Amino acid sequence: MSKPYDEAAFEDEIAAALLKRGYTRVPSDDFDAERGIFPDEVVSFVQETQPEAWEQLKTAHKGSARERFLQELTSALERQGTLEILRHGLHTTGTKIELATFQPNTGINPELQARYEANCLGVTQQLHYSATNSKLSVDLTLSVNGIPVATAELKNTFTDQANRDAREQYRQDRDPSEPIFRFKRGALVHFAIDQNEVHYTTELAGEDTHFLPFNKGHEKGGGNPPRENDHRTAYLWKDIWTKDSWMEIIRRFIHIDTEEIKKDGITVEEEETMIFPRYHQLECVRQLVESAREEGPGEDYLVQHSTGSGKSKSIAWLVHRLVSLHDENDDAVFDGVVVVTDRTILDEQLRNTIYELEHKTGVVHPIKGESGPKSEELAQALEDGKPVIITTLQTFPYVIEHAKSLPERDYAVVVDEAHSSQSGEMSAEMKGILSGIDEDEIEDAEDAIAENAKARSKQENLSFFAFTATPKAKTLQTFGEPDGDGGHEPFHLYSMQQAIDEGFILDVLQNYTTYETFYNVAKVVEEDPEVPEQKAVKAISQFLKLHPHNVAQKVEIIVEHFRTHTQHKIGGKAKAMIVTSGRAHAVRYKKAIDEYIEENGYDLSTLVAFSGTVEDDGKSYTEEGMNDGIKESELPTVFDTPEYQVLVVADKYQTGFDQPLLHTMYVDKKLSGIQAVQTLSRLNRTHPGKEDTFVLDFENEHDEIQEAFDPFYGKTTTAEGADPQHLQQLASDLDAFRIYEQDEVDRFAEVFFDPSNTGTEGAHAKLSSLVQPARDKFVAKEEETQEEFRSTLHSFLRLYKFQSQIVSYADTRLEKLYTFGRFLYKELPKSSRDPSVEFDDELALQYYRLEKSEEGSIGLTASDGEVEGPTETGTGSPGEDDEVELSTIVEKINEKLGTDFTEADQLFLEQLKEDALEDDHIRRSAQANSRENFALEFDEALTSMFIDRMDQNQELFAEFMDNDEVQEAITKHLRQQVYQESQAEG
Repeated sequence: MSKPYDEAAFEDEIAAALLKRGYTRVPSDDFDAERGIFPDEVVSFVQETQPEAWEQLKTAHKGSARERFLQELTSALERQGTLEILRHGLHTTGTKIELATFQPNTGINPELQARYEANCLGVTQQLHYSATNSKLSVDLTLSVNGIPVATAELKNTFTDQANRDAREQYRQDRDPSEPIFRFKRGALVHFAIDQNEVHYTTELAGEDTHFLPFNKGHEKGGGNPPRENDHRTAYLWKDIWTKDSWMEIIRRFIHIDTEEIKKDGITVEEEETMIFPRYHQLECVRQLVESAREEGPGEDYLVQHSTGSGKSKSIAWLVHRLVSLHDENDDAVFDGVVVVTDRTILDEQLRNTIYELEHKTGVVHPIKGESGPKSEELAQALEDGKPVIITTLQTFPYVIEHAKSLPERDYAVVVDEAHSSQSGEMSAEMKGILSGIDEDEIEDAEDAIAENAKARSKQENLSFFAFTATPKAKTLQTFGEPDGDGGHEPFHLYSMQQAIDEGFILDVLQNYTTYETFYNVAKVVEEDPEVPEQKAVKAISQFLKLHPHNVAQKVEIIVEHFRTHTQHKIGGKAKAMIVTSGRAHAVRYKKAIDEYIEENGYDLSTLVAFSGTVEDDGKSYTEEGMNDGIKESELPTVFDTPEYQVLVVADKYQTGFDQPLLHTMYVDKKLSGIQAVQTLSRLNRTHPGKEDTFVLDFENEHDEIQEAFDPFYGKTTTAEGADPQHLQQLASDLDAFRIYEQDEVDRFAEVFFDPSNTGTEGAHAKLSSLVQPARDKFVAKEEETQEEFRSTLHSFLRLYKFQSQIVSYADTRLEKLYTFGRFLYKELPKSSRDPSVEFDDELALQYYRLEKSEEGSIGLTASDGEVEGPTETGTGSPGEDDEVELSTIVEKINEKLGTDFTEADQLFLEQLKEDALEDDHIRRSAQANSRENFALEFDEALTSMFIDRMDQNQELFAEFMDNDEVQEAITKHLRQQVYQESQAEG
């Protein structure tokens, strides 16, 4: 007998809930492992619901009807797949046999409803699925009329197992070649379930099996909300798996997507994917459909779904449902559906999805304007009663006008991502047809749609379903729901935070930094003897010593940062975008960056995107001309190739541009509100090996960006500033736990970075064995110590990950600890407090190893990463330079250079000298080094001190920066004064 807290009890509880909701218990012994079905249940369903068809089989196959039927069914499952057979039946011996009956759209035909009720949904516990190994079993199997449609592996957190263990069980222990697990031919979906989370996959592929979350979301993030006296995941078996819900999912949601894999423009193969809805997609479509059924036409709905939500699929499912939607009186709610989008790909996706679901062609009619004006074609399509019409944002106002002329017809208007995409500017055509609307109020297509909808007043024969990731206030006011406090809110929400938590997009704010933070981190690292740095930091700190608003100087920092920190990301495929303030700015950036690349002989190539023609320095520039003849329409495709790494943009490609290899963004433009969110979100697309993103912002402040993201984000994770010394402290704190030995860290790094290890099984095993001692010590600690160590390790990993994008640490100890720590963190038993497991992507670890190897930022010899200490002690001769009082510096400079410096300038220089003398590091350096060696350090430090005090004397600061002779004279005299006074103290 199972204990109340073990996995068997969890399994019994789910099965009992399903039996209570109309399921039938189907014993494992009834399963035919070779055929992959429950033969008795299949035959019984056919005999009871289609007796005439069964009699035909008996007549045709005299005495062997059952065997021949099962044989033909098995062959059809192999050939067509489970979904096809359940939806469209089996054609055999001159007759068609239905293997499932779905709920009709209307209640007009009671016979269809009776056949639907006759479906037998079965649940089997511990199904022994293998014909070759009878001991193997899967925890739960759901079947429809004897045909398996879902399997589930359960894990119980009470016995120290979790959802990830169920996923691993599918990857490691479930053979994809078994009939029940075979893609398309076997069960449609496989669930990994514990008390807190649900994940699923539609294709088992060993280690390559990819699971998606099927969670409701909690507090705008991932996971599931608590349920009173119940498991958080009980919605799955108490709601989703109930008969009406489950049969609707099989009929109206699950479908096959076919993607053409092209090489050199030629289709070389087709890749099929079984699409199963994520929870928010299913919930959203169902809620919209139910409301439309109850309320009828004339209502407006706003759906706020983040990038990564799968809006295209949600729209396709919604359109499919709205086309055939009937009310309680069995009357059609809508006469047609109009989809408004600028995404040409949505046209094809809609047609393919609807065909997959219905096996009907001609349902979707795109407005292309090939035989005349689009407005006329649209009017004709509406007149002809086309079920689904796809049109562009530009012709959207005509939809409203023509709908007014057809008051007896009701339409659903589905608006896709209501903002401009790659065009950069609202089209003149769009503005020109906005009758009676103040054009000054129109910034983009979202504004246009909202204003049009408002201008139409209430139109009882139109319902709007608007989808957007970042709704503006006027969009919320026009299409949103009253929130009870005088404002408006979306009808349905899938937040940016939930998309991030669930791994569908990356968090672009995680490594967002303003230039001030970027510079300060680099500067402190450069001056910190405990944190050695490499050559790239020099370029970073040099930037602020020059003119911050000079494009050429920004180009230097951008290119050097890209080469050092970005280029090797994503397996060497990473790309960057430079966001400029305008067209002329973009032209200058393109020219400057190309010149810098050529001067330095770097292997980088850039593209630029801007509208029209730009006059600059007496010359005319166009996008196509600066891109060596690449046409505007070709640019996204060309940028996707390995040849180009950096894209400079001016008001283009900042929304609607989907490039997963985009890793880093350099922002030299004021951003605010939705524009900030849309622009930075270009980085958030996921890609194998893409672990993070990076933003270097020259113009905006943290607070401004945080404020822009807050309405869409869910919760804020931006952080101002970073102290590199804190990293050293965290490393020391980790050492103090005595959970690992330095020797273990060193040996792990040797294996990890060994070029001969390319993810082989032996290398993986060796790495795993090297972290096990630390894991064992961790497990032996008290729970409080475990939590403390876990938290400290997590902080170290995040901080190092952030700061290593700014500076390349030559301190191999930190690099090794980070590498070891990532693997160890993954191995630690999951804490009940942890929201999710991080660093759990083996592929990401492989990419990371390649990145670091290519960067050359780590070496494993004992001498690497050391800082050379002072080699000479006070060897300089005091008489090498004449002593000069500081009070004479201004006079000498004025005399020599014809400048006009004042006593105020002298006071400023005195303050700089005092700053230097109060700096312990500078003073000790003067005491321990010759004048020549001291000069190397002091001269750079002086420039930084000038910058720190620049606001106090901007005239002298500008003179110091612009005039090399002034800079040399001031530096020489101050260096001498500081050196001599420090020596005297020593």
